[in-house]
Amino acid sequence: MNGAAAAAFDDGFTASRLFSQGFSYAYDDVILLPHYIDFPADAVDLSTRLSRNHPLSIPCVASPMDTVSETSMAVAMASLGGAAIIHCNTIPARQAAIVRSAKSRRIPFASDPSFFAPSDFVSSAADFGSASFAIVTESGSSKSKPVGLISRSDWEALADEDYPVSKYMRQTPASIPSNYDFEQVAAFLAGEGLKLASLVGLDGEIIDLVSAEDVVRIRSFPKLGMPSLSSDGKFLVGAAIGTREEDKERLTHLVKAGVDVVVVDSSQGNSKYQMDMIKHAKNTYPGLDIIGGNVVTMAQAQNLIKVGVDGIRVGMGSGSICTTQEVCAVGRGQATAVYKVASFANDYDVPVIADGGISYSGHIVKALVLGASTVMMGSFLAGSQEAPGIYEYQATRASPSAPRKIPPEELAKDGHLVKKYRGMGSLEAMTKGSDARYLGDILKLKVAQGVVGSVADKGSILKFIPYTMQAVKQGLQDLGASSLPIAHDLLRTDVLQLEVRTGAAQVEGGVHGLSSYEKKAF
Repeated sequence: MNGAAAAAFDDGFTASRLFSQGFSYAYDDVILLPHYIDFPADAVDLSTRLSRNHPLSIPCVASPMDTVSETSMAVAMASLGGAAIIHCNTIPARQAAIVRSAKSRRIPFASDPSFFAPSDFVSSAADFGSASFAIVTESGSSKSKPVGLISRSDWEALADEDYPVSKYMRQTPASIPSNYDFEQVAAFLAGEGLKLASLVGLDGEIIDLVSAEDVVRIRSFPKLGMPSLSSDGKFLVGAAIGTREEDKERLTHLVKAGVDVVVVDSSQGNSKYQMDMIKHAKNTYPGLDIIGGNVVTMAQAQNLIKVGVDGIRVGMGSGSICTTQEVCAVGRGQATAVYKVASFANDYDVPVIADGGISYSGHIVKALVLGASTVMMGSFLAGSQEAPGIYEYQATRASPSAPRKIPPEELAKDGHLVKKYRGMGSLEAMTKGSDARYLGDILKLKVAQGVVGSVADKGSILKFIPYTMQAVKQGLQDLGASSLPIAHDLLRTDVLQLEVRTGAAQVEGGVHGLSSYEKKAF
């Protein structure tokens, strides 16, 4: 039976009918009914737009959160064909430095090494951060002349750790231009028989260290696709700003650093403060794409479109660490919000970013079919190697029947290697400045709209995002959509049908009826 014949049946609900009944639906509340397949899954094209003028190869965006998006996330997402938005929960100079660092690379990872002067001492392993090496320069800054490097393993092997780094540093490694792409870096290391090299910027500043082990690790992941590049040929990098007067200065810093797109970051984007900031940004930098939000209604979206936004971020209270709906009694189910706003924004050719509520690939499929051009993810990425912070061990596994201590070698297997993840509305994040996002920076009493938690280790996004995108392709194939524009058109023309799932249907749709199981996505 072909697609046209299937549309003649009264079998399911059209989106316009389903979302006009006064219910606020989350992604899990709805299910898409399958359609007609006449193409292989690998033929599905996931290319899309982040904003009006910035195309992406995959519909994935890393959220501007301080436990999600910094240099490592930005370069990895851009390498995969997506994008990251650098958070603004730091001083403008540091945020701009992160943007510059990401823009200066063409390899899919960043180790973010520490810098020491020869007379400095390493007090703990934490001084190395997440890197296994640190760079020694004359003054201890990245811009001074390199004189050597130290490794974490060498420091750990010292009988007495109370030595200046000059006593055990190694020779300065060979250098290569930071604009070398991954294949050029790999070829240089192999051709010279080197285990390590330093990436150096045009001004002579050391950007990073890259090793032969890094090359082997990256080659073990799925092949990289088409990267996200800006008009200057560098990685596409976005950044967030707030809505206060001082954010105008932050915007200037970011533009000078080469930022490609700016997100005006607010939990409730339909405000005079946001509209004034958007107008300022568009008037001052007319060639810069500005994304507004967050919104969940058509009326909110209309106001942002009127002031010239190039993209709209949709979601209020749907994130795993967000308590806005609980605390403030405002928001909307994410499936309903995405459909409503995207239906309106489509008439103005403004891309929609579905922000929040993404736990697995099926949620991504639903968000995209309901009209989003991209999905923005926080918790989905926060447990990755590319997210800021270090892994911690949760060594005790609570079990109702037999609690036991998990040996360290089992922790990663059992999901007990974790990273910290916090909402930008948590009190902890607000102390760093994110209260402005909730219009609470001038209030004497701070009320949290988020929590602090942890997420399990997920490995590198360079591995799990390609597998996730393959699952999204298979979902779109089941719906008869070989591209995102076709998926949007099938929904708008009422060819695709949906239904609401009962609680029992949701249970039935997941793993059930087993005494035990192991769930591996790939």
